[in-house]
Amino acid sequence: MTWWKALIALAILGGLAAITVAGLKERPPPATEVQLGTAKRAPITRTVTGAGKVQPATTVKISSSISGDLIELTVKEGDHVTKGQVLGRIDRRRFEANVRQAQAGQNAAKSDVATSQVEVERTQRELERVQGLASRGLSSQAEVESAQSALAAAKARVAALNDRVNQQQAILDEAQNNLAKTTLVSPIDGTVIERNREIGERVRGSDFNEDVVMSLAALASMEVKIEVGEHEVVHLAMEQKADVKVDALEGQTFDGSVVEIAQKALIRNAGSEQETTSFPVTVALTSRPPGVMPGMSAEVRITAEQRESAVVVPVQAVTVRPESSLKDATVPVEGKPIEAKGRTGERFAKVVFVVGKDQKVTLRRVRTGIASDTDIEILEGLEEGERIVEGPYRTLAKELKDGDAVEEVKPGQGGKFKGKRG
Repeated sequence: MTWWKALIALAILGGLAAITVAGLKERPPPATEVQLGTAKRAPITRTVTGAGKVQPATTVKISSSISGDLIELTVKEGDHVTKGQVLGRIDRRRFEANVRQAQAGQNAAKSDVATSQVEVERTQRELERVQGLASRGLSSQAEVESAQSALAAAKARVAALNDRVNQQQAILDEAQNNLAKTTLVSPIDGTVIERNREIGERVRGSDFNEDVVMSLAALASMEVKIEVGEHEVVHLAMEQKADVKVDALEGQTFDGSVVEIAQKALIRNAGSEQETTSFPVTVALTSRPPGVMPGMSAEVRITAEQRESAVVVPVQAVTVRPESSLKDATVPVEGKPIEAKGRTGERFAKVVFVVGKDQKVTLRRVRTGIASDTDIEILEGLEEGERIVEGPYRTLAKELKDGDAVEEVKPGQGGKFKGKRG
């Protein structure tokens, strides 16, 4: 009976040894849970967005360049006006008196000219008479020269008085112009959006200070002015189409187009870490939407560039890696384009993780094109139909490495990130 007990002991020892060896043997790391996607061919559009306020394309402030009391206002806020329509009147009595005074001064100057002209004619005849006498030896040369001087003086007085007439005409023109300014008229077809003065108030006209009586706006033409970052404005051009959404009119989108791109940047917090650079861009609405009022908040989406067919992947599927960490064997992109530089001067490239049949990933450098809100175009480095890792963000950005095994976990299946997308 001893031999079979020894046999059992040997079997037990062999099993324990096998278990110990198996435990000591290196196990492969567990597969990383990721979300997978597929590179597909689809249309893609680069959009530039911004928020701003709806405002009239044309706004005019009606102010007076003369001082006086408002005695009449013919319109109120909200009234529609046409070009040339009378909007109000300033007391004109003082200006009418100035016109009469200027007219009288001009008439007096003209009378002086007429009187001087008579003197010219008299001295002309006197000169002719003296010259006739001198030709017969009955008058001296001195008398002839005296008559010539008298005629020249008379003509000079006429010229001076004509200048005075012109001066008085200018004074009269100014007085009549000021008189005309007592009537306020509309320079455009539009709507009264603000009235700053009431009947009986005094307006103080000045070339240096504006005293606004009311403001008009051409509400038939509306626009939205937004600010676009320096990296986005380079993709914009005049007449590009835009979609405009007004916050107050939910669910509605209106057509517009780019009509102005500022050539001067707005720089805020210059010299600080919070420095920002943007450019004002104006988008005009094709027509005034019903119910849209000046000052309403709006969101603008400008169609900057389109591709009808492109290889695209989700934006979050593209990440960056230091150039020094990439291997040439995993770089199919010709020219190995450098995409960015870090603060330390280290170069970075855009990459994706391509999933092979063995469920292991390959780090692949890519060259990208335009990007929409959700997708990005792949110009080189990836073919249609290839499977790629698209999330989660932390795994893509920091944890996943070339050659790692992955396991797909779809949203709702649980896992360590519980379906959260990168």
